[in-house]
Amino acid sequence: MSDTNTLEVRILDKDYLVACPPEQQGSLKKAADHLDTKVREIRASGKIHGTERIIVMAALNLTYELMQNDASQTLGKTILDDLEGKLDKALSNA
Repeated sequence: MSDTNTLEVRILDKDYLVACPPEQQGSLKKAADHLDTKVREIRASGKIHGTERIIVMAALNLTYELMQNDASQTLGKTILDDLEGKLDKALSNA
């Protein structure tokens, strides 16, 4: 590490220095560890060859998971908002 705003992370046996505020280094380390796990899973499957392709597939998979989570949260919020509206209406009629 060159200074307090830089974090060294290891992904697929390669070290990377990443600029990061000290208060976010724990989260960045977890993210790097998660990415490393996904990359290793893809490499171990033996279906994809080449480091660049493996990393791109891991990034694509993680992005897809994030988008699924966002869609799920949006749907949940819509359902809760609808229920809240129904409750407000029922309470105002009581």
